[in-house]
Amino acid sequence: LQVPHAPSQPLAGNESRRFTSKHSKKALKASLTLGILLGMFFVAWLPFFVTNVAQAVCGCVPAGFFDVLTWLGYCNSTMNPIIYPLFMRDFKRAMGKFLPCCRRSAEPRPSAISLSMRNSNSGPRAATSLKNVL
Repeated sequence: LQVPHAPSQPLAGNESRRFTSKHSKKALKASLTLGILLGMFFVAWLPFFVTNVAQAVCGCVPAGFFDVLTWLGYCNSTMNPIIYPLFMRDFKRAMGKFLPCCRRSAEPRPSAISLSMRNSNSGPRAATSLKNVL
């Protein structure tokens, strides 16, 4: 049983290489970001979980060492908000919309008047219904 292959128009040689190169760079960057995040997660949390199991089995882990490994995991969780903006452009854009300190100077900032009009009951407002919200 063979599936018929529909003929398609091939992209021009230069265009095809550019398309492939652009997507391979994105895939490489995504793989690098994921590798860094997972690597840091395993380096930080795996010793904690192994020690936790060892403590349950033999009770031979000093409390101070266990505390250090717990704080290593906490430090990893603290690093995530730093790592994401460094490697992910979309994350930077989303954070820039919500945090004024992360906004670029070229982005328009809402004026205080427009914010107060939006938050007050004065001024024109469309009827709010479930259909408009969704």
